[in-house]
Amino acid sequence: MRDAEILHFHNLDYLRAGNPRQRQAYKVLQKYCVFELLREFDPFLAGTIPIEIDVDGSDLDVLCYWENKNLFISVLQKSFSMMPNFSLREIVLHQHQTVIANIDVDGFPIEIFGQDLPVSAQFGYRHMMVEYKLLKKYGDDFRKEVIQLKGLGMKTESAFAKILGLDGDPYAALLAL
Repeated sequence: MRDAEILHFHNLDYLRAGNPRQRQAYKVLQKYCVFELLREFDPFLAGTIPIEIDVDGSDLDVLCYWENKNLFISVLQKSFSMMPNFSLREIVLHQHQTVIANIDVDGFPIEIFGQDLPVSAQFGYRHMMVEYKLLKKYGDDFRKEVIQLKGLGMKTESAFAKILGLDGDPYAALLAL
């Protein structure tokens, strides 16, 4: 995928001019200074809201890259622990140390996901870029079908895989495209 196609995702201004849910997401992210507080960790908004396939209850997925896990955890605790439903956990995901914080603000669940892996190499980023490319390729009817399946409770990657007739693990199948 050409850099120009995805460049606009690296600046939140596209949300300000986007659909109503995107504009609301922009206001929440600005109001709570989420990207400003995480600026040293290369924050990137991934998931369904940026590519307009969100449904009620979709969260804001903020991907981060940390080199010092303890510093990242400290910033998360200092910046977000006073917010509603704050939680923090550490796991190993795809052989990488991972820190995940969750908060709920102004009707948006926000998940802050950090790994010791550059954002552009993280699975959340890579899935979103593949999904974006597929949405551009197959158009609005395809988008509506994805949203319909998601509305029935299907996960995003599973919805794409079902529509495209991909077998096996939908996460791996999408990345193989």
